[in-house]
Amino acid sequence: MTIIVFAFAAVAEIAGCFAVWMWMRHEASSLWLVPALISLGVFAWLLTLAPSEFAGRSYAAYGGVYIASSLAWLWIIEKQRPDAWDLMGAVICLVGAGIILLGPRSV
Repeated sequence: MTIIVFAFAAVAEIAGCFAVWMWMRHEASSLWLVPALISLGVFAWLLTLAPSEFAGRSYAAYGGVYIASSLAWLWIIEKQRPDAWDLMGAVICLVGAGIILLGPRSV
């Protein structure tokens, strides 16, 4: 369930940031800020659903999913295919996220 929450959070965060990017970098209408704010609010709410006792650990694990999702956004939305270095970096980040999220904890 955590990976699903993280995946939806990543889409919400990337979409919100992309809307701000369009407004600032491409001089799009300031109306782009409305979906940006909504999307970023949904992102923050979704991260609170991650089953972790500590926010920092949850955010760290989410980081790997965010990186992989950003490369998917690059490919699907921006029509720019990630290269081998992008993919290798994403795999390393996802492995790290898995270690952070699933590693045994001493209480």
